Amino acid sequence: MNSLSNYSSLYKDELLDRIIPFWLNHSKDEQFGGYFTCLDRYGKVYDTDKFMWLQGREVWLFSMLYNNVEKRKEWLDMAIHGAEFMRKYGRDTQGNWYFSLTREGLPLIQPYNIFSDCFAAMGFGALSKATGNAEYAKIAEDTFNNIIARSDNPKGKWSKGVEGTRPLKNFSLPMILCNLSLELEHIIGSDRVNEFAPKVIHEVMDVFYQPDRGLILESVYEDGSFSDSHEGRLLNPGHAIEAMWFIMDLGSRFNDKQLINKSVDIMLKTLNYGWDKEFGGILYFMDVLGHPTQQLEWDQKLWWVHIETLISLSKAYKYTGNEDCKKWFETIHEYTWSHFKDPEYDEWFGYLNRRGEVLLPLKGGKWKGCFHVPRGMYQVWKTLEA
Repeated sequence: MNSLSNYSSLYKDELLDRIIPFWLNHSKDEQFGGYFTCLDRYGKVYDTDKFMWLQGREVWLFSMLYNNVEKRKEWLDMAIHGAEFMRKYGRDTQGNWYFSLTREGLPLIQPYNIFSDCFAAMGFGALSKATGNAEYAKIAEDTFNNIIARSDNPKGKWSKGVEGTRPLKNFSLPMILCNLSLELEHIIGSDRVNEFAPKVIHEVMDVFYQPDRGLILESVYEDGSFSDSHEGRLLNPGHAIEAMWFIMDLGSRFNDKQLINKSVDIMLKTLNYGWDKEFGGILYFMDVLGHPTQQLEWDQKLWWVHIETLISLSKAYKYTGNEDCKKWFETIHEYTWSHFKDPEYDEWFGYLNRRGEVLLPLKGGKWKGCFHVPRGMYQVWKTLEA
């Protein structure tokens, strides 16, 4: 196969024929609003708690499809359905988004997790573009401003750490902000993105990236130096690889070929490092010094890690034509489609053991919702179509 473009229609068909119908048919809570995300292999609801970050992701996904693929009323209605539940019940009096609510909308878990806010901003931002609704745009902008205000201490009063003893900062937030700033450009304005993006790029590519190892760590000291601790030695290959396609998109926006090339290089090094040489697939967590990890699930193979890697490889090949990216894409595609795709029912499995066998037969839960699989299908389809 000379080109990866042949894969494009496969991803498009999987998205439109098997992934989106699953969520449309099974996740909508007609009685109380919002979405069910705890869905078993067949789409049956097994828990009714509602997690704000997954609600925001699903609002974003259906808004994005409406904005970018086709103006289907059912997609817009689905997005509004989730957004209205979030608007009514999702925030505390300071405007922070709760982690989870009961089915009816009563707060369950405090807003300790800033990713609830990130995906609320992303969801309402995309929905404001779809509807022209000024209130949705204001919720997105207010939430974005709140994220920036909280970014130095994301967990705030809900942090378990003692201040000052080991002042580490985490990679997840700057990584998400790379993508979020572009998602909200129509609201916050290009000038603000142009001012904001270089700071985030610096954090990802200079502070968390460790040139001596060629890898991005999950936690570093404030100045980017290495902490020889469980947190400081932790590598999450999927996170680093996902971040690299965010950086590639920013590199494309700023016409910065050097930045694109550096992110492709980091992605390939991370992939080589994280690939399980014995059983195939990408490991979930690793210790950069080879010590045992705190995470007992370190050797599991997760859906989002592999799907984000496919996005990253497809974009890297599109931007650079690097043949290593093409070969790796074919390897990861084969592993992902043969292990995560459910051959009988819609949507994909999320959790495999190290050998690649299905560990949990769920299609959605507390951490897996209507996001990585459909976003990945869309991104690979459109990237390879081009």
